[in-house]
Amino acid sequence: MIETDRLILRAFREDDREAFAALNGDPRVGDWLGGVIDRAASDVMLDRINAHIQDLGWGLWAAERKADARLIGFIGLSTVKAGALPVGPAIEMGWRLAHEAWGGGLATEGAKAALDWGFAHIDTSELIAFTARTNLASQSVMTRIGMTADPSRDFDHPRLAQDHPLLRHVVFVARRAGG
Repeated sequence: MIETDRLILRAFREDDREAFAALNGDPRVGDWLGGVIDRAASDVMLDRINAHIQDLGWGLWAAERKADARLIGFIGLSTVKAGALPVGPAIEMGWRLAHEAWGGGLATEGAKAALDWGFAHIDTSELIAFTARTNLASQSVMTRIGMTADPSRDFDHPRLAQDHPLLRHVVFVARRAGG
């Protein structure tokens, strides 16, 4: 568990499934992810995220807002396997927040805590993050937590059609201090 001023980052619990499915089914969230996912797919994703945490001791943690103990999404780290995406193998920073939690600095607060935790606990020289070229809000989070753009690693997302507006993805990198 990671605690910040306003967040608790932890493994998902069974009682998080409904809120997680609502987040994944929200078209405003799905607009940045290539579409929404239904409850069954959301449950599979939650199980996969928790299995990753169970196996490695870290992952995309549930982001719980302290003020009201509400699940507002996830923030954390995940593995990108070789061949899964053009940037793999890598350890990726990621976040997905409910629309009502956008714009208040929670993504930045949680992502900075996850970045610091990653370098303190994982033997890696760098952490990456990527998003659609047009997702300026996520790119701003990346910049605020100290990541820098690495245009040489930008890529077209292989799961999106060639004419999809989110096809082109930009990559940001944080490197371990002294590394």
